[in-house]
Amino acid sequence: MNIYDIVLLGAALSMDAAAVGMANGMAEPKMGWKKTLLIALFYGVFQSAMPLLGYYGSSVFSSLVGRIAPYLSFILLGYLGGKMLFDAAHEASRFLHKKGKLGLGSLTAQAVATSIDALAVGVSFMAQEAAGALTMAVPWCTLIIAATTFILSLAAVQVGKLAGDKFSGSAQKVGGLVLLLIGIKLLFEAF
Repeated sequence: MNIYDIVLLGAALSMDAAAVGMANGMAEPKMGWKKTLLIALFYGVFQSAMPLLGYYGSSVFSSLVGRIAPYLSFILLGYLGGKMLFDAAHEASRFLHKKGKLGLGSLTAQAVATSIDALAVGVSFMAQEAAGALTMAVPWCTLIIAATTFILSLAAVQVGKLAGDKFSGSAQKVGGLVLLLIGIKLLFEAF
């Protein structure tokens, strides 16, 4: 596995994070650069931490988490997406976007939900390293994954902000629906 393979792996792993980042941008189109960078940073850090945990943790632990990851992601994203839809429909006080802003707890839950499946990548790194097929150290691989996720998530949040600005009234509904659909997709991938 060379650097190009790692970048492609990072792009593939970051797709869920990018979609959720886009939903966040749609829900908060006036989001500042600091918040946009924080979202991308959270996703990048979690997306690189999970393979490290999988690599340094035992393969038994990683395979157990790998089996429950789709269900855990479905529960987290389903709850967050459902809450977004409920809030948009009822204009109640918001859990996900208190006063129109993404909360730190919700951001952490999103980062975990979109990256937990990357634990299995850490186990595959262990196997590739044992076979001599990994051309660089695992920490470098995860740093590349973090950078790729950061860049793609940053771009996705910006696109979401543009879309949210255009479709302000329904942007939060669309964002909530995106979270629900990603959660359902992850659940069905388990079967």
